[in-house]
Amino acid sequence: MKTLARGTEAGRTRTERALRLTVGQAVVRFLAAQRSERDGVEHRLIEGCFGIFGHGNVAGVGQALLEAELADLRMLHYYQARNEQAMVHAAVGFARMRNRLSTLACTSSIGPGATNMVTGAALATINRLPVLLLPGDTFATRPADPVLQQLEHPGGYDVSVNDCFRPVSRFFDRVDRPEQLPAALLGAMRVLTDPAETGAVTIALPQDVQAEAFDWPEELFRARTWHVPRPAPDPAALLRAVEIIGSARRPLIVSGGGTIYSEATDALRAFVESTGIPVAETQAGKGSLPYDHPQSVGAIGATGTTAANALARDADVVIGIGTRWTDFTTASRTAFAAPGVRFVNVNVAAFDAAKHSGVAVVADARSAIEALAARLEGRAAEPEYRAEATRLAREWDAVVGRAYALGHRPLPAQSEVIGVVNEVSEQRDVVVCAAGSMPGDLHKLWRTRDSKGYHVEYGYSCMGYEIAGGLGVKMASRDRDVFVMVGDGSYLMMAQELVTAVQEHVKLIVVLVDNHGFASIGGLSESIGSQRFGTSYRYRHPATGRLDGDLLPVDLAANAESLGVRVLRARTIEEFRAALAEAKAQEEARPVLVHIETDPLVPAPSSESWWDVPVAEVSELDSTREARRSYVKDKTKQRPLV
Repeated sequence: MKTLARGTEAGRTRTERALRLTVGQAVVRFLAAQRSERDGVEHRLIEGCFGIFGHGNVAGVGQALLEAELADLRMLHYYQARNEQAMVHAAVGFARMRNRLSTLACTSSIGPGATNMVTGAALATINRLPVLLLPGDTFATRPADPVLQQLEHPGGYDVSVNDCFRPVSRFFDRVDRPEQLPAALLGAMRVLTDPAETGAVTIALPQDVQAEAFDWPEELFRARTWHVPRPAPDPAALLRAVEIIGSARRPLIVSGGGTIYSEATDALRAFVESTGIPVAETQAGKGSLPYDHPQSVGAIGATGTTAANALARDADVVIGIGTRWTDFTTASRTAFAAPGVRFVNVNVAAFDAAKHSGVAVVADARSAIEALAARLEGRAAEPEYRAEATRLAREWDAVVGRAYALGHRPLPAQSEVIGVVNEVSEQRDVVVCAAGSMPGDLHKLWRTRDSKGYHVEYGYSCMGYEIAGGLGVKMASRDRDVFVMVGDGSYLMMAQELVTAVQEHVKLIVVLVDNHGFASIGGLSESIGSQRFGTSYRYRHPATGRLDGDLLPVDLAANAESLGVRVLRARTIEEFRAALAEAKAQEEARPVLVHIETDPLVPAPSSESWWDVPVAEVSELDSTREARRSYVKDKTKQRPLV
């Protein structure tokens, strides 16, 4: 530390205390001092840093993390990742579990290390979840262009592969001089803690700048608390919403992730118990109510329950809370079919609140629900409507019970596997999934009991998220067991963070559902007349030359075992139940994988809903022509909702 004398415009001098640190060291020290706060409760904003080092960051951020670790392990904990995309997924899982109040940073080298993170950045931004990305960049001083892994763009020497982050980040900056760092860091923290603007935040750090020393004002590293607001609804917008909801005969709430992130589930429960309005849930909003609550009608849309979708078809007022109205939620805009249906959209982001020409209530979910409850006190849905919603929900739950106990042979159905996991898991445990047929089946079949017990990434539905995301979930909630549901397709995409779980003594319970291919796209391919083409893991047939020969002799359980994971194998649903109970009872802090094969041709119960996937308009295949006729018919049910 040293004292600097700096002149002012008036010729006077003032004395400031400064720290001489590299840019990398300054980044680490700054991040360690950041806090978030909501409702008077403080959290560490950046709880650690994943990193994979290369020439673009090893001498800068890497050296700084080492120095911090040697000085104080609590400053900014370093976690060793195996794949750059996976470490971003882990940070996303962590942030979602912490309701966006804490997250992790991720640092990579320039080149392939950086661009590997782009997919993770897109996933974070689409899901409105905060992660901080610190990719290395090429030399700002350009002493020897082109350096290793540098993209040369003839249109400009300042272009690097990190510009790929711009469209998938909510905030992007490149620090070409140390003087630029404070503004970049403060801007990054602002976006990370803004519930309406949050997502991936990227600060690209040229490798020479990372290692450059600078005299930093000491106040840059003082503890700073970022207050996460609860914006109240505009009175006029609230009045319009109250008038519309109060006039409804068949109102329906669609609860999204914003309800859970704002910790509004208790407020929602009180509101619907008072008004009798049934609640349907998006993927991110599943858990807004316990599955057996009288006002809960479960999942909605293309992967929804028949209860929620039946109510949606006849709803005259739809109240969206914290949802961004994806095509799965609206069943590609066929779910809400009543003439003159009106929307009230409660969302902290004006962009989402304005959708479907609804009354936009731009506010924190909890603040808005409490305000609506106060103004709608004494008003309630008709008893007949409430009874109808409860009856439909009970009928669907009976369907779920039958799907859990199909007794399918010789291989069990996926719904039976879900049923066993639901049975063995406890109320506060978490199920994690992201892609394939499993998310749709979980959405409609999983019986949620806790607001944080369901964690399915379905904004980007990224294959390979499951294990990495589950690692982040467990890191954020060590007192819960985490059940990662993953198909063989997703496992093959990205399983290497199992090694990180072994290294960090993290107990994950991974349920590997092996159906020898891509079951979800296989079913979709069949539905659009493409005969499950290219969706099975098979040898090329010697007679036909096509990939329709024998099954490949791939042993994914052996692969997991080679990574240091404890493996349990099950052939029947009874063996699976026993193996899962054994995994649950395991006291050792070590990942355990339970492997079971399932029949990919046994579908989950129908949601009686639709998803828009265009079918070839002309074809020589009878299967495609028939699918096209069905598609044209279903397409007529779409509504513009403008």
